[in-house]
Amino acid sequence: MTMPGEPEWTIREVAEKTAVTVHTLRYYERIGLLAGVPRSASGHRRYGEAEVRWVVFLRKIHQTGMPIRRMLEYARLLRRGESTVRERRLLLEAHREEVEQRLAELQANLDILKCKIAMYEKMEQEAASGPSPFELRAKAANGS
Repeated sequence: MTMPGEPEWTIREVAEKTAVTVHTLRYYERIGLLAGVPRSASGHRRYGEAEVRWVVFLRKIHQTGMPIRRMLEYARLLRRGESTVRERRLLLEAHREEVEQRLAELQANLDILKCKIAMYEKMEQEAASGPSPFELRAKAANGS
């Protein structure tokens, strides 16, 4: 919630600041991820520092692959207050383990790509340095 004297931004400004679309901000508000966005007298949303920090956090955890339903669960726990600190930590730890597993899988896949690239580089170097022994044997067998 914005406090008196705190900077206020429009939905479009917050979208630009956070690299989240206006549509996503409205969606987050509609489903309850972004609750209680203050409104101006004219009814326009006015975001403060706290809302911007929350949107940035939501964006980051979403980019790690956290599903919306788990983000909603985290947000509900957060709104319930200090009594949910342990549950929030456990939720984030479980997600961290999933992210670490995906990173390990990506690293293994990257290692395979590096091996394949190295193999092709070696093949190119051998081709550039003259005919391969296989090509020489093939030519000799054909009498060329």
